[in-house]
Amino acid sequence: MLSIGVDIGGTKVAAGVVDLEGRVLRRLTRATPSKDARAVEDAICDVVAELGSSHQVAAVGIGAAGWVDNDQALVRFSPHLAWRNEPLKQRLQQRITLPTIVDNDANAAAWAEFRFGAGRDARVMVMVTLGTGIGGALVINGSLFRGRYGMAGEFGHMTVVPDGHWCPCGNRGCWEQYASGNGLVRDAIAVLETEVPQAEGLLDHVLDRNPHNLRGPDVTAAAMAGNPVAIELIGDVGTWLGRGLANLAAALDPDLFVIGGGVSSAGEMLVEPARAAFSRTLTGRGFRPEAHIALARFRNDAGLIGAADLARVSIIEPPGSQRGFWPRRRRPRRQRRTLRELVGATTSMRS
Repeated sequence: MLSIGVDIGGTKVAAGVVDLEGRVLRRLTRATPSKDARAVEDAICDVVAELGSSHQVAAVGIGAAGWVDNDQALVRFSPHLAWRNEPLKQRLQQRITLPTIVDNDANAAAWAEFRFGAGRDARVMVMVTLGTGIGGALVINGSLFRGRYGMAGEFGHMTVVPDGHWCPCGNRGCWEQYASGNGLVRDAIAVLETEVPQAEGLLDHVLDRNPHNLRGPDVTAAAMAGNPVAIELIGDVGTWLGRGLANLAAALDPDLFVIGGGVSSAGEMLVEPARAAFSRTLTGRGFRPEAHIALARFRNDAGLIGAADLARVSIIEPPGSQRGFWPRRRRPRRQRRTLRELVGATTSMRS
């Protein structure tokens, strides 16, 4: 059974046809028209139609960069897109004839890593996706934890610097302002504006050598080419990442953190500083097991793979059922006793 997964981020729509083993058979990418909700719908429908024309698919899963309610129908808010109480599922179902589900993009990415990737053996897995912002998700004993209102996992909007940088969510000092693609680009531009000599090599990787064209992948490319300022900038993001993970460990006590999203393409240049900062900052360090920090297996494909698999599972299992894969322990059924039997047992004990 094939299904289509669509991952809607702050800058692009990525879609693919996915099989039962999590393999992407075909993929498409479109730019995200972030300021126009109807244009985002058009982009989704276009990629679904194109992919569906070449493969026989059974369902469509949408991973949306926003806060999706527990009915998996309404996108209540998106910091980076034009969604405000958007009935996305209803609108798409008017144009897509296949069964369609909507979920948070980080939930979808976490599901892919739990089902097929780096988190297959984890009991408590925290997914952190570093892209335009920071997304997050939690898989506990084989089930996505969504919270009471479907908004669990918005780790990127924890305040880490009181009165710090403004965030699109409306608050200041959010974690994603220091450990995301946006934060990386902001700091890189600031370095270029100071005309630090070591930063000149950064511009070799930027379109027209124009600082205003700088993007996160440009900084990563410069770091991989050995530019010392780019390496330091990636390391700073990693340090902020590790501090935030230590806070999450204090609250959630996971056995595994999986790091995905576009910024994770920096690999160990990002993760090694994160591990070091995590170990330095972890509460009770030295007296507790430390969670493992691993890179996502599927990187940028995780969201679309997870969305496709969630859509497939929603056809097999009834809506509202938890999609867990860990066997549940059955408790022995307790024998119920009548009041007369209980009274008789008590009387015989006294005698």
